[in-house]
Amino acid sequence: MGRHSCMEYSRLRYVAIHGALRYKVHMSNHSDEHIASAGECAARIVDADAVERVSSALPAEAERERLAGVFRALADPTRIRLLLALSREHLCVCDLAEVAGVSESAVSHQLRMLRDLRLVDWERDGKRAVYRLADDHVRDLLAIGLAHAGEGSR
Repeated sequence: MGRHSCMEYSRLRYVAIHGALRYKVHMSNHSDEHIASAGECAARIVDADAVERVSSALPAEAERERLAGVFRALADPTRIRLLLALSREHLCVCDLAEVAGVSESAVSHQLRMLRDLRLVDWERDGKRAVYRLADDHVRDLLAIGLAHAGEGSR
């Protein structure tokens, strides 16, 4: 599969390879700039086969939405503190409030969201509701996130 030169074109061109549409090429006619910004293509060349392979392999919409919800939950510093505390040991709401430095009401609100996303689970221990991470996947997410965040500080 050959790539096309970065010559400037003024219109959208379709390049047929062996009788099938394989690439869609669009090159602008703006000035004689031949240098693209960092991380950008100098020419827009879409590999239709690659796009189809990747698009058909993506998870269903509902699963993508749940994944986005997990990452939204992980984007909050208080929820991260709660999850990291629970990665060390099981704790009740009042213990988590002390660790996070927020009210028990605020912790309960955050835990409700984390329960809905199946990131934490709980069980009754007498009069206490004791929370824990839902499973090892949550622990793995936290560990990978911390490792990645640490890469920038080296």
